[in-house]
Amino acid sequence: MFKNKLYKCLGLVLICAAYTACKLPEVAQRAENKNTPVSFNGSQDTLSSASIQWRNFFTDPNLINLIDTALKNNQELNITLQDIEIAKNEIKARKGELLPNVTYGVGAGLDKVGRYTSSGAGDASTEITPGKRVPEVLPDYRFGLQANWEADIWHKLRNSKKAAINHYLSTIEGKNFVITNLIAEVANSYYELLASDNQLETVRKNIELQSNALELMKIQKQATRVNELAVRKFEAEVLSSKSLEFDIQQDIIENENKINFLLGRFPQPIIRDKSSFTDLVPATVHTGLPAQLLANRPDIKQAEYELAAAKLDVKVAKAQFYPSLGISAAIGYQAFNPSYLLRTPESLIYSLAGDLAGPLINRNAIKAEYASANAKQLQAVFDYEKAILNGYIEVANQMSKISNLQKSYDLKSKQVTALTQSIDISNDLFKAARADYFEVLMTQRDALQSKLELIETKKQQLNAVVDIYQALGGGWK
Repeated sequence: MFKNKLYKCLGLVLICAAYTACKLPEVAQRAENKNTPVSFNGSQDTLSSASIQWRNFFTDPNLINLIDTALKNNQELNITLQDIEIAKNEIKARKGELLPNVTYGVGAGLDKVGRYTSSGAGDASTEITPGKRVPEVLPDYRFGLQANWEADIWHKLRNSKKAAINHYLSTIEGKNFVITNLIAEVANSYYELLASDNQLETVRKNIELQSNALELMKIQKQATRVNELAVRKFEAEVLSSKSLEFDIQQDIIENENKINFLLGRFPQPIIRDKSSFTDLVPATVHTGLPAQLLANRPDIKQAEYELAAAKLDVKVAKAQFYPSLGISAAIGYQAFNPSYLLRTPESLIYSLAGDLAGPLINRNAIKAEYASANAKQLQAVFDYEKAILNGYIEVANQMSKISNLQKSYDLKSKQVTALTQSIDISNDLFKAARADYFEVLMTQRDALQSKLELIETKKQQLNAVVDIYQALGGGWK
């Protein structure tokens, strides 16, 4: 009779489980792997500069020292390292859920039951010891162990642990991504600082040149060759250049403090070689193949791990629809008098039970959780595709930028040479009364502008090399 009832209960549970499984929400499907181009703009280069260690990629010893300091002290990087520790502890927590939960307990109390109850009536007619009735208020002393364990028959806990491992690996790639960005940001800020130094030097030389021209105009005015307007025009030009000098000095201070912030320290001078900026030659960069981005770029690998974790989270949410098997056990001692507490087997207590339970009627919360897990999985797919697409476009853009900047730099160099020569020519023509003061003024102004633009182009060239190194996934290895 008992067996028949047991079989009926088990059958009912299995029917409910089957019904639940049949009614699962439909999992959204999407192709995750998109066909990436086989090369960057038709390049046949198979070697990627991302494999070069950053110490070998950058050659300036001052810049290398700055990057070293940033990798030790940068706050954002240190925050990311703590994210890794948090993810590592999450793995330990998920592993712990696979093991039985064992607790211990010690207790003491008093117990009084009503006289007109089955327990009270029984106690009233029972002797607790020969010749002594059970008192109305009975002490209770106990201690023991209790264990609870969920059998992971649907791999819910195992998949949860695997998801935690993928999140952990994702945080490691997140740290690598922060390192790559940090190195690039320090390098770009360093080159901006060098560019500002050279622009400041150029402006100061131009102020000296303009001041000489101003004195010439004053002499020419005394000789009645020019009027007061010419003197005022050159004087205004000198004042404008001096104002620009202070603007550049402010940029230098801000760039220095930006680097100091990245290095995690308070404002102080940045050691650098100011004289060699125009002689710097941008490093040659090898782009390799687009497929190599999958292995080199930390943000792509991070998105890949997050996608793997999202898939496992869907499986965990799906397992919530199935019944769970729980097993509990307890063992200890219990007595009304401490002197009897350790008597065996009289005071020994133990229990063993198993239960199988699953959702039947109100499953909306589980459905919502499962639908959210599916949506997050799709988000992870989109993030993964976005990371790949963004990586390819960044490399392609920087390749084109490097090529165009080189052409622009060559032309601007010729422009600077021509305008520098025209300054002497305009001065000679002015002295020979074959050119007016306005031509001299405009020639000096154009020459200054072209020199500043040449320095700016040089800075953009160096920044473009750093950016493509970053885009290829270099720096973190």
